[in-house]
Amino acid sequence: MENRIEQKMQELKGRGEKAFITYMTAGLPDMEGCRELIFAQEQAGVDVLELGIPFSDPVADGSVIQNASYKSIQLGTNLPKVFTMMREIRAEGVEIPIVFMMYYNTALHFGLERFVEECIIGGVDGLIIPDLPLEEQDDLKKALKQEGAPILLELVSPVSAGRIPKILEGARGFVYCVSGMGVTGQSGNFHREILHYLSEVKQVSQIPVMMGFGIEQAKDVASVKDVIDGAIVGSHFIRVLEANDYRPQAAAEYCSTFKRELNLL
Repeated sequence: MENRIEQKMQELKGRGEKAFITYMTAGLPDMEGCRELIFAQEQAGVDVLELGIPFSDPVADGSVIQNASYKSIQLGTNLPKVFTMMREIRAEGVEIPIVFMMYYNTALHFGLERFVEECIIGGVDGLIIPDLPLEEQDDLKKALKQEGAPILLELVSPVSAGRIPKILEGARGFVYCVSGMGVTGQSGNFHREILHYLSEVKQVSQIPVMMGFGIEQAKDVASVKDVIDGAIVGSHFIRVLEANDYRPQAAAEYCSTFKRELNLL
């Protein structure tokens, strides 16, 4: 069965459009506000939404996402509450592909089989797990063999180099290309050989190539527009939400503007 992410990527390819993907932390400003922001982003034309599952030690994230994760934990956000929200929004007709961006210990502690079952019931389409290297994915991949299970999306970075073909072998959905060295939110600090690196990924990838980390405006990816299939905005989007008190209208305006400008580059 084709996954929602794969369907969306096919649609975009057919229209000759680039994908716009956002990241937001689950449970902010609270669970109800989080739901409203998801509705607003779907209406604004966001193609895929990454929902960050708060974790106490988010090693791949910079201060903006770390702080958001901490705030969300303080509000009592946890995996069962996020699964409940997912079931509710899917029942209300939300169709936007949703990816859980999370750390492996969260799924492991929950129990992998149970975790995958809840993902299927809640309509979770994909998983990005930055602290789960290729060599340690077997247990999770086994659990994900069920019908309707989310797909595991792979991350590559400039240091992946010779490992990229191996990482992307059999990969599904899209590949998340980390544009810089270090953690999320390092504004515009793109790796100096970014174009070369992205071109290498594009050559070996059978699936769309997305660029993330440090992107604020569509013009930030203008220099690589010919080699990427879309852009991911995380830390900056959280700053936009915070600056506007998490108002859905402000989120929608930012997203519709970015999506439009991305496809005019």
